[in-house]
Amino acid sequence: MDNNITFQDIKKGNYSSIYHLLYQNGKLSKQEIANQLHLSLPTVTQNLVRLEKEKLIEKSGQFESSVGRRATAYAISPQARISIGVEIQKKTVNILAIDLLGDAFQEKKLVMKYSNEERYYKELSESIQSFISSLDVSQEQVLGIGFAVQGLTSNDGKKITYGKILVSTGLDVEVFSQYLPYPCIFLHDAKCAATTELWVRKDIGDAVYLSIGTHLGGAIIINNQIYMGKEGHSGTVEHMTINPGGPLCYCGKRGCMETYSSVNALLESGETLDIFFEKVRSGVVSYVKRWNTFLDYLAFSMNNLHLVLNREFIIGGHISSYLIEEDIDILHEKTKEKSAFPNNDRFIHISSLPAIGVPIGAAIPFVQSFLGAI
Repeated sequence: MDNNITFQDIKKGNYSSIYHLLYQNGKLSKQEIANQLHLSLPTVTQNLVRLEKEKLIEKSGQFESSVGRRATAYAISPQARISIGVEIQKKTVNILAIDLLGDAFQEKKLVMKYSNEERYYKELSESIQSFISSLDVSQEQVLGIGFAVQGLTSNDGKKITYGKILVSTGLDVEVFSQYLPYPCIFLHDAKCAATTELWVRKDIGDAVYLSIGTHLGGAIIINNQIYMGKEGHSGTVEHMTINPGGPLCYCGKRGCMETYSSVNALLESGETLDIFFEKVRSGVVSYVKRWNTFLDYLAFSMNNLHLVLNREFIIGGHISSYLIEEDIDILHEKTKEKSAFPNNDRFIHISSLPAIGVPIGAAIPFVQSFLGAI
């Protein structure tokens, strides 16, 4: 036994182990906790009393029993702490609250045109505070607020290091935290979506996540973690050059993957994804041809990425809910045709995310930090 381990360390370890066991199992009796953790009943009882007093757990009914008294069921209190996710786009803002299980339990959408001005940050901060006040929670219960933005952020979440879509390069999170009494961080929206994917699916391991929305975004997942890279722009596949003489990208360069594999690149003026895919599924020739060309370019890029990162691909973003397995089959075939190492292994998958995956992913890091510290 390590001589540096103190009695207090052991007590903290038991406290943490019991909480996490309940978190992972949903409901357990006192005896089941003791059996699984090889602890005495008095030790379990003492820690359950403490956790319940701190409102981190609660009694949750009783287990069925054919003999004797029915055992009390214990479970975590999901809303003992909450986290807020805010997705900022050009014309809208989506605010939601998640509990300790990562489940969204309240959401509010605002129509707010982004403007890099003090009045915008103050007005949005007031709306966020009003939203939190409506939840009937104390300030101590709120772990923090994650702001998902269409731009790259510093690894500590304090600044937007590259923000040409919202014209916000260099913006400090202080523009919000000066008005809000909670920890605040900025996060890249595509990486938020990938974070939620990791939360929902525990078996990803390594993958490339492509968020195909109005704009394209990407994230690299290594060992079930978002890999940020030295300067935070790892995974920004949207600015990988596909054709040096191609369309002008918002970054100022030409022929980026963004200009071929985003919803902006797919749709014509006034179109919606609903209309486009209705035409595609109905077999309208011009739409089927345009969709086929889009998949060609996507396969071209995915093959290049697959040569560098021979891992699974997950396609998310606004387009994912319109995709069917036939589209994925076509992508596999097109990628295989372009590959120097063709095989029949399936490596492209459709995201399992809910539509609100980005703001959920903006809120999750605070929950992860809380769970890691308890």
